[in-house]
Amino acid sequence: MSETPYTPGIPGTADAAGPVGERPFAGRARELDAADPLAALRDRFVLDTVVDPATGLPDVYLDGNSLGVLPRTVPDRIADVLHREWGELRIRSWTESGWWTAPERIGDKIAPLIGAGPGRVVVGDSTSVNIFKAVVGGVRMAGKGCTEILVDATTFPTDGYIARSAARMTGLAVRPVEPARIADEVTERTALALVNHVDYRTGALNDLPGITHALHSAGALAVWDLCHSAGALPVGLDAHHVDLAVGCTYKYLNGGPGSPAFLYVRESLQERFESPLPGWNSHADPFAMDPSYAPADGVLRGRVGTPDILSLLALEAALEVWDGVAIEDVRAKSLALTDFFLECVAGYVPAGRARAVTPQDHQRRGSQVSLRCAGAGEVMDELIRRGVVGDFRTPDVLRFGFTPLYTSFADAERAAWVLGEVLGALPEVGPAAAGTGG
Repeated sequence: MSETPYTPGIPGTADAAGPVGERPFAGRARELDAADPLAALRDRFVLDTVVDPATGLPDVYLDGNSLGVLPRTVPDRIADVLHREWGELRIRSWTESGWWTAPERIGDKIAPLIGAGPGRVVVGDSTSVNIFKAVVGGVRMAGKGCTEILVDATTFPTDGYIARSAARMTGLAVRPVEPARIADEVTERTALALVNHVDYRTGALNDLPGITHALHSAGALAVWDLCHSAGALPVGLDAHHVDLAVGCTYKYLNGGPGSPAFLYVRESLQERFESPLPGWNSHADPFAMDPSYAPADGVLRGRVGTPDILSLLALEAALEVWDGVAIEDVRAKSLALTDFFLECVAGYVPAGRARAVTPQDHQRRGSQVSLRCAGAGEVMDELIRRGVVGDFRTPDVLRFGFTPLYTSFADAERAAWVLGEVLGALPEVGPAAAGTGG
């Protein structure tokens, strides 16, 4: 699909083409959906099955930044895996059904979405396990005399936990640094920096090219967490010479709950990459059962143990929704959706009741909108009760994830309208409860 520009209107203005009255942006949402070149992709997903009994309308799902929607290709594929590949072929499926090569084959399907060439991405294990591989493997490739690991000070907690554990194992210290300060804080003693591409709380997009260049200029490696950007926006790993990257597949890649994560290793570093988890699946000759370890060539050395075949093949089927889709077009719609949602929020939500913490600047915005409001937990509970599904982060942040493959402009307009109703009806709200997920 070729890139098509989107042209949302001016924030805070009524929609001349839509109905005059309570929902002035509804008409323009219909126009934008009618002109959307990605609109037909919505049919590739299982949506509109949960209907709000109060309104008779399907739920608006804006939580794809935590768990993506089920693609229609998955159930039949998994049924075939269960009944034929496992049920009939059994052990023969490791070769005859391609189970053995699934981690790198599926990695090659993800690679174009993150700007990587073939043979640079392997799929398997959890995000946390892959971060551990990347950080320890990166420290082992760092120059002598390195004493520290820089960690994104705003990172998702697990990244910090893993980095600190890796630092204890390798004798280094961990120093938290705000992403915007990394270029100024990196020194010749820095082994690597572990940075989130998109901040999970605010949706702010960090400067991957600039930070990577600054790290390389100081002799350090760049390790990126792509959990909130893979499948939502162009990343350009090869073009920007990123060293190592990790990402989950259950958010914008719609791989299903707990679907395996991916590990990227820059091609020129692969023969130096020494995984801290040298399992039999990454051995150069895994069936020799040699007691001494010899790593496989290339990115295969990022494998560990027996792959989780059911989850891997569900992910492979889910990735079929990307056939014919350009990530640049997805990014264009993402920005248009989030612009339009912010515009609707400005028009529908009572003044002073919610404040956007997601950057307005397109160069700094991921594919979610985070709003700060009092009593975010109670507000989100009420939104979900009314059929608008997002999530929140303590103490006061509402998060709305926009997945351009299936989110419509009508979804954005309705979500903002319901949010305005909820906040308008709750002059006093209670404290936020605890959030879940990344």
